[in-house]
Amino acid sequence: MQLIESHASFGGTQEVWQHQSGVLGCDMRFGVYRPPQAADGECPVLYWLSGLTCTEQNFITKAGAQRYAAEHGIIIVAPDTSPRGDDVADADSYDLGQGAGFYVNASESPWSKHYRMYDYVVEELPALVDAHFPTSTARAISGHSMGGHGALVIALRNPGRYRSVSAFSPIVAPTRVPWGHKAFGAYLGLDSESWRQWDACELIIESKPDGEKMPLLVDQGEADEFLDSQLQPTRLQAACEAANHPLQLRMQPGHDHSYYFIASFIGEHIAHHAKALYR
Repeated sequence: MQLIESHASFGGTQEVWQHQSGVLGCDMRFGVYRPPQAADGECPVLYWLSGLTCTEQNFITKAGAQRYAAEHGIIIVAPDTSPRGDDVADADSYDLGQGAGFYVNASESPWSKHYRMYDYVVEELPALVDAHFPTSTARAISGHSMGGHGALVIALRNPGRYRSVSAFSPIVAPTRVPWGHKAFGAYLGLDSESWRQWDACELIIESKPDGEKMPLLVDQGEADEFLDSQLQPTRLQAACEAANHPLQLRMQPGHDHSYYFIASFIGEHIAHHAKALYR
């Protein structure tokens, strides 16, 4: 563990750490906001997953989350979006390769050597965070776009691990949109049946009637340029209605896909998580 950055912020500190990931086989960076309450005892953790092209920097510098995390006493952990390095497979396009890990475990060459972001976020990163920071056992997860997809899928696949989940502009049905077809075809192979375990809508439809039904909070901008082609939140709405899964889908007029959108509602999302984390 190597401390890369540390900045005083709202009575706490915004830090960036680097470590060698055994799961991903490369150096990884993640942001950690320590609220002022962390100086006196354990705090719950909110994991934030960013979208395509992002690093750990986008959320910690643009979302304005530190103010609300300090108010509620929540540690926020924001990892990078993919493995990085000269020996890590990459592509010429923004939506595949480095910066586009899609939070899956790749099974196809050359991606399978490093692209295991699901295992990293679910297992390795929390173990590292719990060992080095004053965390309680309460966890929540959220994300944006590709990271919203990751947050929903990870929460749905791991009942009992997280107390709450939310998403901004998530890719809710990657098996049915171009971003998902491209990424899943490369990382997971051409058998589309294997893709379904990484699709939030499919997981909800296939869930057991008596299984955990964690309420989903989703904000979506109505002026999002990717709304109809890549995001399609009505698919999530239909899946939740069919499975009787609680969903609060908030369509926000005038908002696009940017961090201006996230910054406008991040306070409400953190309050949503705080209610669950401190219950």
